[in-house]
Amino acid sequence: MAFRWLSRPNASSGMGVADHSQNTFMDLKLKKVYRYVIFKIDENKREVVVEKTGGPAESYDDFAASLPENDCRYAVYDFDFVTSENCQKSKIFFIAWSPSTSRIRSKMLYATSKDRFRRELDGVHYEIQATDPTEMDLEVIRDRAN
Repeated sequence: MAFRWLSRPNASSGMGVADHSQNTFMDLKLKKVYRYVIFKIDENKREVVVEKTGGPAESYDDFAASLPENDCRYAVYDFDFVTSENCQKSKIFFIAWSPSTSRIRSKMLYATSKDRFRRELDGVHYEIQATDPTEMDLEVIRDRAN
């Protein structure tokens, strides 16, 4: 109840963050229940909601295929890798997906809501803005994590 202000709409974009969105992110971060979470803006509810989750066994290709070709989304991806010192590590990436073929209204809505939503996701290590799949390729993720 004390944190109710967190899900109130953002003054600049009018978009709040659904409690379920924050809880799903925390499940990815702390419990490793998901490999990725894809979020979308629900214009009727005026908040960011969970659109899809991927289980821990799903691959990066499954994640990339889950993003729509012609519409914007936010996503978080939990990237596991082994360092050159042979240590198992995990880094969480926030990806702002805004394909060049999406509607201008959608691009504007996602761009104005991004910073507020990103601040709600405490524990993200890296952020990527992608307009086509090559900008968020697995190699890009690997390079950023190392």
